[in-house]
Amino acid sequence: MTPTARRHAREYALQAIYQWQLSETPAHEIEADFLTHQIRQKTDRAYFSEILNAVIKDPVSLDAEIEPFLDRKITDLDPIELAILRISTYELAKRPDVPWRVVINEALELTKKFGSIEGYKFVNGVLDRIARKLRANEIKS
Repeated sequence: MTPTARRHAREYALQAIYQWQLSETPAHEIEADFLTHQIRQKTDRAYFSEILNAVIKDPVSLDAEIEPFLDRKITDLDPIELAILRISTYELAKRPDVPWRVVINEALELTKKFGSIEGYKFVNGVLDRIARKLRANEIKS
């Protein structure tokens, strides 16, 4: 798949995770809705499903990776920024095929597009520290 198709997959996953966080609609219903009705562009549908299901399946583990690097409670985070941090932490932890710089850059682009005005600065700071923990060997290279 192309980088653009992956970018679209992340965008749709963000929207789906945001919906899940607010409504707690079952993942399979959200996934089916997006795959059937929402996704309109060339999208890596398999990657969309992977990210969505991984985040919804185990947000507690992802949050445990994120929380040490926060300056506030995870429950106080903006839902968009939380979803982006969960997606990116998943990618940093489980997708070594995606370079850490790409993970962070994609997160910043998502935050600039969907998050608060200054949210990308916060997301960048948190993800930089998570990347240094989870991808220490890659960052040293």
